[in-house]
Amino acid sequence: MILNVNNETSRLKTVVLGLPNSNGKTPALSETFDAKSYEAVQKNDYPQETDIIKEMNAFEQVLKKHGVEVLRPELKTDCNQIFARDIAFCIGDRLIVANTVEERKEELEPYGKIFSQIADEKIHRLSPEMHIEGGDVVLYQDFIFVGTCKDADFDRFKTARTNKQAIHHLKEQFPQKNIVPFELIKNDTDPRNGILHLDCTFMPVCTNKVIVYKNGFQNEKDYHFIVELFGKENVFEVSQAEMYFMNPNIFSIAPDIVVIEQNFTRLGDFLENECGATVEKIPYYEISKMGGLLRCSTMPLVREKG
Repeated sequence: MILNVNNETSRLKTVVLGLPNSNGKTPALSETFDAKSYEAVQKNDYPQETDIIKEMNAFEQVLKKHGVEVLRPELKTDCNQIFARDIAFCIGDRLIVANTVEERKEELEPYGKIFSQIADEKIHRLSPEMHIEGGDVVLYQDFIFVGTCKDADFDRFKTARTNKQAIHHLKEQFPQKNIVPFELIKNDTDPRNGILHLDCTFMPVCTNKVIVYKNGFQNEKDYHFIVELFGKENVFEVSQAEMYFMNPNIFSIAPDIVVIEQNFTRLGDFLENECGATVEKIPYYEISKMGGLLRCSTMPLVREKG
């Protein structure tokens, strides 16, 4: 398989979609490692497997409807395999295997058969001290945007997933790219006042539009950088409530085909009316209670050049 992923929106050819089956028991409050899951457990509202299966099946059907080859990891019993993006991600023709939080190490093995289709020299594994997850890596033109947090906060927050060592390594591996780190606001227990991954607060869409939650960044200058790059007229700003429901975490099949959660009414209207996009609206609310949404569930491997 020849990998090719250089942005978030070019026509998708091949993608890995996580699995909803046999995702294990509801975690105890102390076993959660993101704020949305913490809240769901606290409220006794953690999603049921039957609902998760329905939602992921709806996503798979939309992907296949648009001619996308959908690969799945092997099933590992009693293991949450929904969020493929955290396991590995592509930059150009290379697959970066993420160093996730320790509790999720068992999720890697079921991707073995998929990874075996990729040349060994195109699979890049990081040193143990380098921590990164795919949700923190967003591609746009010659930019690689990376969500991170202050060094002093990395060991303090469970929701701190990407450290400075990993960012320095990306700069060494991709010297032709402009790698821009954004420090995110972190909170382990309140999903309205913290950002798990960069794709929960920032996402390019269509050809020149961007979805942004301004208050997700530690430094307001990062928000202004985005506005200047895309142009104020191309920015769709989400409210705190929309961020909480994960509006930025949509998934593009093509510049003019976008999959969103069915309740994202204002965003859907923007994509249809301002971008002229075909908007596929599917149920994904239950999965959002686990800290991720549509983009989190995917690992794009091949997009058309663009």
